Amino acid sequence: MFLLRVLFLVLYFVLTVVPGAVAIILLWPLPYRVRFGIARAWSRGMLWAGRLICGLEWVVEGGENLPAEPSVIYIKHSSVFETYAQVGVFPPHAWVVKEELRWVPVIGWAASAMKCIAIDRRGGGEAVKQVIRQGKARLAEGIWITIFPEGTRMPPGQTRRYGISGAALAREAGCLIVPVAHNARDFFPRNGLPERPGRIRICIGPPVDPSRQEPKETNKITQAWIETKMAEISEGYWNRG
Repeated sequence: MFLLRVLFLVLYFVLTVVPGAVAIILLWPLPYRVRFGIARAWSRGMLWAGRLICGLEWVVEGGENLPAEPSVIYIKHSSVFETYAQVGVFPPHAWVVKEELRWVPVIGWAASAMKCIAIDRRGGGEAVKQVIRQGKARLAEGIWITIFPEGTRMPPGQTRRYGISGAALAREAGCLIVPVAHNARDFFPRNGLPERPGRIRICIGPPVDPSRQEPKETNKITQAWIETKMAEISEGYWNRG
C-alpha cells in the first residue's frame, strides 16, 4: 500500500516539476524574487503532497536562529528530501551545485535562472574563488547561499571533510554561517524514494561567526554541531533489522 502512495507522489512530481521549471525560465527577465516565488510554491507543493500522500510530516526547529541578514547555510546532504525542501523552508537563496546540472534540459536552465553557482568540483582553488566571487554578488543582492558542505550525499552516521568555499565566502562577505541538520534519511534511502511515513525534523542551529577563526576552524565548528545534532535526532531506522 505504501508503495502505491509513493507512485502517486512520483506522479505528482513528474506533472509539476517541468511546468514549474518552464515558468521560471519564461519569467527570467522579472525580479529574482518572482522566480524564487515559483520555485518556493513548487517546493511547498511537494512538501504538501508528501504529507498528504505518504504521511511525511515535517517540522522546522530553531527558526529563531536564522539571522536577519543574508547568510550562508550549511545543510547536511543525505537524501533527495532536503534538495527540494530547502526551497520551501529558507529565505530566497541560490544553491552551489555541480556544473553538469546547468546542461540538463529545462531543469538545468531553470537552475541557471535561479542564480545557482555552478562549479567544477575538480576545479580546486578556482572553484573556491568562483564561489567567493559569485557568492558575494548574490549576498549583496539580498540572496542567501545554501551549500551541501560535504559535496555529496553521505551514508548514515558518516561525514567527510567540509569544502572550504562556504566558510571562505562567509568570512570575506562578513556574514554568518547557519548549520542545518535533519533526519530525512530515516525515511528516504540515500538515492531513492520514501520508504515509510513519519516526522522529519529540520533543525536550524545557532549561527557561526566566521570572522573569529580561520575557515578550516569554522568548518570544524559547524560540522561538529551538525553531526552531533544528526545523531541526536535520528531514529536509526536504516540501521534496523
